[in-house]
Amino acid sequence: MFEMTIQLRVSDMEEGLAWYKELFQRDPDFVPHEGFVEWEMLPGSWLQLAEGTPTEGSGPLRLGVEDISAERERVMKKLNVAHFEIHSREEVPVKWGTFTDPWGNRLGFYEYLNKEMEAERMQTILG
Repeated sequence: MFEMTIQLRVSDMEEGLAWYKELFQRDPDFVPHEGFVEWEMLPGSWLQLAEGTPTEGSGPLRLGVEDISAERERVMKKLNVAHFEIHSREEVPVKWGTFTDPWGNRLGFYEYLNKEMEAERMQTILG
């Protein structure tokens, strides 16, 4: 294996595209046809947004961030996401939180507790 994609569906593509552009703070990288767009989240890792019926109970898809509290505040303010708890456990090297988009897709963020580990992961992934 050398790449991966994950697909989320939204019932209204125009609204979904606007919402996800704000979440990712950028336009999609690829728009092959109407009702379908893609963002390359990391080299070889693509998030596809498709118009259709969301899959109930799927996910969550969690995205690594440097400051989970700041990202929670941003999505609550900019995307009207309901307040969500940030969790941690002693044996887990990250803290995390889960929320939903307006179509019921489960998403979330996670942040490394050890910033040296975070820097090493970023170096490994991003080069």
